[in-house]
Amino acid sequence: MAIITFKSNELKETGQTLSLVATATQMAIEHSYKILIVSTNFKDQTLENCFWELDRLNKPIINQQGHVAVGVDNGIEGLIRVLASNKTSTDIVKNYSKTVLRERLDVLLSPNTKDYQEYTQICDNYPEVLKTADRYYDMIFVDLSSRMREQEAQNILNISDIIVVNMTQRLKNIDGYIELKQNDEFYARNNILLLLGRYDTFSKYNVKNVTRYLKEKKSILAIPYNTLYFESCSEGKVVDFMLRFKNLDEEDRNNVFIKEVNRADDSIIYKLQELQMKI
Repeated sequence: MAIITFKSNELKETGQTLSLVATATQMAIEHSYKILIVSTNFKDQTLENCFWELDRLNKPIINQQGHVAVGVDNGIEGLIRVLASNKTSTDIVKNYSKTVLRERLDVLLSPNTKDYQEYTQICDNYPEVLKTADRYYDMIFVDLSSRMREQEAQNILNISDIIVVNMTQRLKNIDGYIELKQNDEFYARNNILLLLGRYDTFSKYNVKNVTRYLKEKKSILAIPYNTLYFESCSEGKVVDFMLRFKNLDEEDRNNVFIKEVNRADDSIIYKLQELQMKI
């Protein structure tokens, strides 16, 4: 019952997708929420590769009638066709998604099309898809593609409960956000969280310094670069990684990564509660 959208204003790699995957997966493992991850990427299976090896990813989805969904009946394309027919149910989005953790975590795969015009037509339907999914899932994490046209992206942001703006530790990117906040009222909203992706704890642009530099009241979020995690993302083994390192002692080198992911989850939950109180 909440839409959390991860976005970036930077064309260079910010670690947006992998930050979202870590945050959503840990949320599903540690909390009793039904979570959906929505990939809006175009010709990019980075998100999908975090959960499945290629041969398993390409296995068909079973649709709501119990039949194998193929071609345009599969995934987001098939879901859009069903929504257009008005023959929907509360859990219709689940029927067109792939399960990662039963009753905890599903993924709605990115569009199959390789044609950009078809992709833009699909993007027009994401707000309706998200609103439909919002009736079934407790949290929906949207990986907003930089390939999406501005208006289509804005339509998704407008219905999002929380927007996580992903940044790097480059000064130019940090200054760019300050300029955006000064010139665009969108960034003055109280439902925005800032996150440093591929975070280097040894950089002088650490959480404490960047928070102070941006004059933020609360510490911004960070998902540290972690070699084992990034390897698991390319091997379809993110869930195995998160479960393996669920409980760590303070001396374990992976402890910082897990602590920061948990802090991001706690911040999202707190922000949702804060926003709910203001309604």
